[in-house]
Amino acid sequence: MSDDRENKEKRCSVCGRTEKECGRLIRMTDELSVCDECMQKSIDTVKNSPELKELTGQMPHFSFLNLGDFFGKQPAEEREKQEEEARFEMREVPPPHKIKAGLDRYVVGQEHAKKVLSVAVYNHYKRIIGEQKREELESIKAEGKIPDPSLPGEVEIVKSNILMIGPTGCGKTYLVQTLARLLDVPCAITDATSLTEAGYIGDDIESVVSKLLAVAGNNVKKAEHGIIFIDEIDKLAKKKNASQRDVSGEAVQQGLLRLLEGAEIEVPVGASSKNAMVPMRRVQTKNILFIAGGAFPGLEDIIRERLTKHSSIGFMSDLKDRFDDDKDLLEKVTTEDLRKFGMIPEFLGRLPIVCPLSSLTEDMLVRILSEPQNAILRQYEALLSMDEVKLTFEEDALRAIAAKAFEKDTGARALRSIIEAFMLDIMYEIPKDDSIGEVIITKEYVESTGGPRILLRGQSG
Repeated sequence: MSDDRENKEKRCSVCGRTEKECGRLIRMTDELSVCDECMQKSIDTVKNSPELKELTGQMPHFSFLNLGDFFGKQPAEEREKQEEEARFEMREVPPPHKIKAGLDRYVVGQEHAKKVLSVAVYNHYKRIIGEQKREELESIKAEGKIPDPSLPGEVEIVKSNILMIGPTGCGKTYLVQTLARLLDVPCAITDATSLTEAGYIGDDIESVVSKLLAVAGNNVKKAEHGIIFIDEIDKLAKKKNASQRDVSGEAVQQGLLRLLEGAEIEVPVGASSKNAMVPMRRVQTKNILFIAGGAFPGLEDIIRERLTKHSSIGFMSDLKDRFDDDKDLLEKVTTEDLRKFGMIPEFLGRLPIVCPLSSLTEDMLVRILSEPQNAILRQYEALLSMDEVKLTFEEDALRAIAAKAFEKDTGARALRSIIEAFMLDIMYEIPKDDSIGEVIITKEYVESTGGPRILLRGQSG
């Protein structure tokens, strides 16, 4: 009799709805269970009763929360559905050349970095599929059945996390953001500057996984197959000659080790630090791909010093200024250089793929202006097209913009500020005059020695 009662689907004793229809029930006794809505209606009825008001006065307002749902406990059927949605098939995995082709549409240059990311993400998918098949094999063996020969053996593919190194404005963050848009896996982008050792003011180290869980819609299985990009990782370098505890540098590197390696951790849901009022979820990080990026200012001097440490006298000598004008010096980086910068060896060991990005040249800046799908010039063309005005940039004007940005030495970030400055008056004046049909941006206008060419409707250039 008791078994029948346990197997019977639970229903609200008032409205008769099942847990699937109304959510988790509030259990009053073994025989009586009430849904949240019916409980609230009962309280409202009692509260508004005239007889009760005369006896006891106005009762306080009560409201009920489904605490089981609030703290992340899900029915078994919902968990199974989420696990099924998080499964991958080999036919769904885009090959590296297709991933790179997608990146090429949005990112100019950085061919090596795009190849590295494409292969890493491709292997990330395959690693997940291999893990799924290994779990199937173990469950089949546990049941005493003969496994399918097509299933993989006991080989476990270990993930290779990535360290991206490049000057500011070269496209590190934009590459990962573009990758997140192209792929159907959750990707969280976080900043290392706010991280501190547990117990100190700032974000706990687990908050990087908490952000990924939020991007995945609090679906743990989906989050466990995601990507985390930690920007400004160079800010975690060990402080030299520090007389106090380095809670935001070396200590954070130490704390990140277990996340990079793979561990089951408790992360707060919807918060950056743990406390008694925040619900927690357990997340396994061994299948999460970590990508770290940083500008590493001063690293080039360390590389240059290593390359020119030989004697500058004699037949085998190297010139001290041999690498002063080398724009691709970061491509010669070694693990020893990063250790001298302040990264601990254990941390570098868990980021085996070092991916240097090259500095942007003036020619690359010209291409960035117009070639990508979301190019800045295309955005302004779209804005003015809504006013039925055509926007055109002369080739000399593009070169002048790129030259100005190159002088600022802040990479592609300088392009938008330059364009915003000289486009302000045009965006303000154009809506005033309906007769304007085309605006041509000239080199003289960019260099503030002339103005743009304005063509009226029906007038050809």
